[in-house]
Amino acid sequence: MSREYETVIGLEVHVELATRTKIFCGCSTAFGGRPNSHTCPVCTGMPGSLPVLNRKVLEYAVSVGLATNCDITRYCKFDRKNYFYPDNPQNYQISQLYLPICRNGYVEIETAEGTKKVGIHEIHMEEDAGKLIHDEWEDCTLVDYNRSGVPLIEIVSEPDMRSAEEVIAYLEKLRLIIQYLGASDCKLQEGSMRADVNLSVREAGAEQFGTRTEMKNLNSFRAIARAIEGERARQIDLLEEGKAVVQETRRWDDTKETSYAMRSKEDAQDYRYFPDPDLTPVSISDEYLEELKGRQPEFRTEKMARYKAEYDIPDYDIEIITGSKHMADLFEATVAKGSQPKRVSNWLMGETLRLLKEKELDPEDIRFSPGNLAKLIAMTESKAINSTVAKEVFEVMFMEDMDPEQYVEEKGLKTVTDEGALRKTVEEVIAANPQSVEDYRNGKEKAIGFLVGQTMKAMKGKADPAGVNRMLKEMLK
Repeated sequence: MSREYETVIGLEVHVELATRTKIFCGCSTAFGGRPNSHTCPVCTGMPGSLPVLNRKVLEYAVSVGLATNCDITRYCKFDRKNYFYPDNPQNYQISQLYLPICRNGYVEIETAEGTKKVGIHEIHMEEDAGKLIHDEWEDCTLVDYNRSGVPLIEIVSEPDMRSAEEVIAYLEKLRLIIQYLGASDCKLQEGSMRADVNLSVREAGAEQFGTRTEMKNLNSFRAIARAIEGERARQIDLLEEGKAVVQETRRWDDTKETSYAMRSKEDAQDYRYFPDPDLTPVSISDEYLEELKGRQPEFRTEKMARYKAEYDIPDYDIEIITGSKHMADLFEATVAKGSQPKRVSNWLMGETLRLLKEKELDPEDIRFSPGNLAKLIAMTESKAINSTVAKEVFEVMFMEDMDPEQYVEEKGLKTVTDEGALRKTVEEVIAANPQSVEDYRNGKEKAIGFLVGQTMKAMKGKADPAGVNRMLKEMLK
């Protein structure tokens, strides 16, 4: 009889914070840039250089802790985690082991199974390492220290998740909380949010956890889900064969859909942690904590409830729009400029989502302004342009955020409202298509659609189709 197994999963999530400068120096954190151009003696580990904590990093870390129901450590310190690696210029990483900034929190997730709390063991602040670039042509490895010293928070969950579905729900919840706070853009593909998965299996009903492995190199939700399924199956196969699972760090290869061992897992003592002697401890006052509590934004759950009460738009629209902080801000700002909520929602749910999918972009990549969207909606409502032209204009606006009024004027796309010119064109179309005219008069309603199309073509699309339809019916009576 085959045995039933339960999967036990905990996550370590690294989030790059959206500060303009690094955690312990004034160098830029901008993504990209010429290799080693965003560096100084501090972030390249030069002897005698002294780190100074970036206040904004502390603010973001505490804000994320408050939003995830954590206890805030009122007196915290930084520690040195010692290890030797080329992308780690000091030969240690400044992190927090003994007194992390946040502890004992949780987030609530929603899955098909219902609502569940996932515990957060701790959140600590630390610096990122540099980046190794392996040059196969020259057969050498180069190092870029631009990322060295970029501020991170590491969010360590309790081993409370039991499936890939729960893991994705947890990550989605964290990502939305952090994006709503403005603490990070959380782009997995750019590495500003990275998740390491600790996974073990045990027989269903067993009290004790199995031996866990840690999986790295997961840069999309799809890769995370596949890695969980793959590692679960690998561990069950080992146990079924009577073999032991080895505690180790494994690297997931998403193209091959397999993982392979990188190194045996180190414990804290292997890093010889000790308090960093160059950084003073951080004391958090009641006033500072209250100030940050007062600045917490309206999060998604509250926003969804308000949209339901305030705007007459469907629940599905609310769910999609509030699923991105940027899209929610865009929606509200456009409505504030006088546009009807449902019309704004239609443009976001229709053409915007279509173009995002087509161009493989995230909602955070939307560049058009609320003012320009409001202008386009107003022009469509006043019938200054018809719906076909509006879609054409929107596509250009989506890419370039140009002023739609100016664009329509320059390209001569305004709807022709000259009744005489329209009547003349309709007469010409009727004269040129006697068969369709006869079909319509014999009761074939579809024939009118052809005649409308021919008129729109003759008017170069610059007419109101409903008006053309009306005029044709009148003239064919």
